[in-house]
This record gives sequence, C-alpha cells and structure tokens, in this order.
Amino acid sequence: MSFLCAPMAELSHRALRELIEGFGGCDEYFTEMISAAALFGGGPFEVWYMDSGPRPEKLIFQLVGADIEQIVKAAALLDRQECAGIDINMGCSAPLIRKTGAGVAWMTSIDRAGELIGRVRQAVKRRLSVKLRIGFEDDFDYLVRFCRRLEAEGTELITLHPRTAGEKFKRKARWEYVGRLRQELGIPVAGNGDIASAEDLLYRADGSCDAVMVGRAAVRQPWIFAQARKTLAQSFTNENAIEETGLRFLELLARYQPPEFHLSRARRFFAFFCDNLKWGNYLKNQLNREHDLPGIERVWREYFREHEPA
Repeated sequence: MSFLCAPMAELSHRALRELIEGFGGCDEYFTEMISAAALFGGGPFEVWYMDSGPRPEKLIFQLVGADIEQIVKAAALLDRQECAGIDINMGCSAPLIRKTGAGVAWMTSIDRAGELIGRVRQAVKRRLSVKLRIGFEDDFDYLVRFCRRLEAEGTELITLHPRTAGEKFKRKARWEYVGRLRQELGIPVAGNGDIASAEDLLYRADGSCDAVMVGRAAVRQPWIFAQARKTLAQSFTNENAIEETGLRFLELLARYQPPEFHLSRARRFFAFFCDNLKWGNYLKNQLNREHDLPGIERVWREYFREHEPA
C-alpha cells in the first residue's frame, strides 16, 4: 500500500515536501497544478514549480490545461526533468479552471480525454497517471467507461476523488466507488478524500485500493504518513513539537520559494497547521495581519510564550 501527498494549490511545494520528509516522508509527492500554458509563457516563477527536490524519485509533476498541444509539449518538457512521473489533472472543479475547459471539464468527453492521454503517452517515458472525480453526474457506469478509455490509451494509475464536479467537501466522499473502480480496471487505483488523521489513512489502506492520497491533513499534520507507518509497526510515540515545526516551515519556505510567494504560502500553510492549537483561530487572525515572514515568525513565537505551557 502506497501513501501519496496530494497536489494542492499554494501548498504542494518543496518547502512542504521537505517538512514531511523530515518526519519520515511518504511514497510519492504530487506537485501543485502546473499550468501547461504558463510553462511556455516565459513567466518568472515556473522554475519554482519545476523544483523536484528533495526526493525527485518520489516526485510527480501534475499538469493542468485545456489545450491538447500545450499539455503534450509541457508533459514532454517535464518528462526530461528528474521525477517519477507525470499526472494529468482531470479533477479540479474550481470554477475558473472548469471555465477554461481544464480540470474536471475533460470528463465531459471520453473521446477527447482519450486523445489527450494517447498523445501524452507517446510523448513521455515516465509513469503517466490521471487524477479525476466521479464526473458531472453520479454515474458510475460513465466513470468506468471513461477510465477504461484512459487505461487503453496508456494511463498507468488513476486517482479518484469520489465526489462529483459540483460537490464540495461537505458531501462525504464515496469511497466505495474507489474499490468498485479498482475491480473494473487492470491498473492501480488510488483513493483521495476525507482523510483527517493517521487512523483514517490506515482505515482506507484496507486493500480495496492500491494507494491512499492525503491532502489538507498532510498540511495540518506533516507527520501523518510517519504516524501511520509507525502505527502499523505499533511503535508510534507522538513527540511532535508544534512550535518547532512551524518555525522549520518558515525556514524552508524562505529557502525554497521566491519572495513573491512567501506571504501567500505561509498564510495557506498556517490556515491548516494552526488547527493543532487550542487558540488556533485567534492565531490565524494574528498571522494574517503580518506582511512578511519575519513578522509571521515573531507572532508565532509570541503565541507560544503567551498561550502554550512551558
């Protein structure tokens, strides 16, 4: 059973990977969505999205886009970097992404999605995977037909987030669809959704899927994968120091992300990580008032002096 760290906008960057690796790591890390169009637009930040450290052999580049030619070119470029594979995003349901024809919009046409995967398969040598949702309707038969076409065109792994395109996180993920889809396909199937703890991760690693992908919980608990592994070995002791972990993240963020990203990435991280603290919401508000990393670090340290027991 493999444990995967999900692609998350403004979160799945090298600083988070370094933090998770420090606790023991996971089996694979998916990058945040990389825009196929932006990759060739000469933007100043693409080099940061393409950073495959600290473990290139575990790194999966995820591509998002609406144009077949652009995605094929981008996939070929990323395939030449150090990495373990290329993933195509067919699951993002954010309105701005869907409106362009990217993300889950690919699931409206089996033929067009199949054409894309066939073209990408010809362009890349590394493992090719797809992350998707159930579709626009709760139609398991359509999902199976869609995935069988992707498999026929060369997809080697499918990750299913078992919600429809219009469903938010309040709707419970249909994990039974993950197991059912695995029975219908000849390639590995990973499941993603509603993992909030190491116990949830272990519960889903029950043999009904080939891998479990963790999203926001891996930000709240960068030790979640290590905790699950050690729980399997019945030897886990929670010795995680929240203050030190937050400071370590700020250090890694400054080292591995450009200054233009520091504030947004720090706010995104602490929006989840502060959930570990009794007065987490208060602290989030305090951190959000700061405008640089030194200010965030100062507020973070002051919180522990004032609120946490010695």
